[in-house]
Amino acid sequence: MELFLKYPHEVQEELLFSLIKSSENTQIGKKYDFSSMKSYTTFSERIPVSSYEELEPLIEKTRQGEQNVFWHSNIKWFAKSSGTTNAKSKFIPVSSEALENCHYKASKDLLCLYLNNNEESQMFTGKSLRLGGSKQLYENNNTFFGDLSAILIDNMPIWAEFSSTPSSKISLMGDWETKLPAIINETINENVTSLAGVPSWMLVLLQKALETTGKSNLLELWPNAEVYFHGGVNFDPYREQYKKLFPKESFKYYEIYNASEGFFAIQDQNDSNELLLMLDYGIFYEFIPMDTFGTLNQRVIRLNQVELNKNYALVITTNSGLWRYLIGDTIRFTSLSPYRIKVTGRTKHHINVFGEELMVENTDAAITKTCKEFNCEITDYTVAPIFMTEKKKGAHEWIIEFKTKPDNIENFRKALDENLQHLNSDYEAKRYNNMTLNPLVLNVAREQLFYDWLKQQDKLGGQHKIPRLSNERLYLESLLALQ
Repeated sequence: MELFLKYPHEVQEELLFSLIKSSENTQIGKKYDFSSMKSYTTFSERIPVSSYEELEPLIEKTRQGEQNVFWHSNIKWFAKSSGTTNAKSKFIPVSSEALENCHYKASKDLLCLYLNNNEESQMFTGKSLRLGGSKQLYENNNTFFGDLSAILIDNMPIWAEFSSTPSSKISLMGDWETKLPAIINETINENVTSLAGVPSWMLVLLQKALETTGKSNLLELWPNAEVYFHGGVNFDPYREQYKKLFPKESFKYYEIYNASEGFFAIQDQNDSNELLLMLDYGIFYEFIPMDTFGTLNQRVIRLNQVELNKNYALVITTNSGLWRYLIGDTIRFTSLSPYRIKVTGRTKHHINVFGEELMVENTDAAITKTCKEFNCEITDYTVAPIFMTEKKKGAHEWIIEFKTKPDNIENFRKALDENLQHLNSDYEAKRYNNMTLNPLVLNVAREQLFYDWLKQQDKLGGQHKIPRLSNERLYLESLLALQ
């Protein structure tokens, strides 16, 4: 880590040419003549930025058993991911190099960073409660596909299995409603010292554990619990609920940023909301400024060209053979020495119907602030535009499921609108005197609406997430239909 902290651009440059050199004789290497690539400029001019849909034919070839297509070593693992963008499944290639030098390396680095910052830690005296979205792996033409967590568990070293709970058998259960009580039954008598999983689903599990055991908080159940490693969604809207579950000042929260495509960043400081971009995991990074994204003026820049507090779409080249792959996430840099980031949303999950450029980071921050002001808690939310017509102006329509409701919904709605304006100057400009946008519309969801919606989509548990923002009304309308 000290090496890439000191020489970030050299480490990235060396990594890029190592990836190019190793794949010279693959089909994609011959197509773009990797053997003659001697500069980043050549690399960026020859290879286009690609979405999953554009790479799918090559990935499908490998899934059918053909090798040496886009990566030099055999690819037999594919992380099946539907994400939140569409119903169609993606099959993300996972090489043995990515398993060892990215995913497992990141897990070790995460532990090292945490222990380095907390020398009195007793984490290894107990077990880690892991909550993945695992389903059994399926075989097809001598290749295997399933959730990334299933692939990681299947290849995990034996010592890691001993220090985790629940067992692999229960972790790999596919049906969430059967899996939930099984996890609780197996973990309530363990000495849990750490937890890892997506905040929204972990919250469901932990609240069920309290309900099952009759405890008033989780430190009564697991008195030695000291840290929760979380990722997948912004933690801020859930933070206050977790503080009640673990009412101890010294309890730590550590954020990670990983996906089926790779492990990208780790919180490297206590009590921080910034993530250290990990530059030596076999991933070469490029960035598209969001103010040019999807336009004729779209440009791609390198790490040494990024600026603070600007939103960028992330482009990755990986040691699983994803070449200039547009992963769909947006980030911004909070520090340039070292390179630290915050995840701000998804390229498809923002609202810009009226030029307001609303990001998930804005809505998460606004709802967190408003909930604090009104002493209430949320379960989930989503937002969509109300489109303009000849007779009426546009607006944003929210649907929020509260765990504890505010005393006055109308005052909450007004405060949420005002907080959003303070956080996003473009939204504020469109809301000025109701000239372009009317005040936001707020629907209060019935209890378990989002849970029932995910169940209807067959997306219960683990890594599935509610799409927070959309430029269309598809998600919102389907939720309102279930109200």
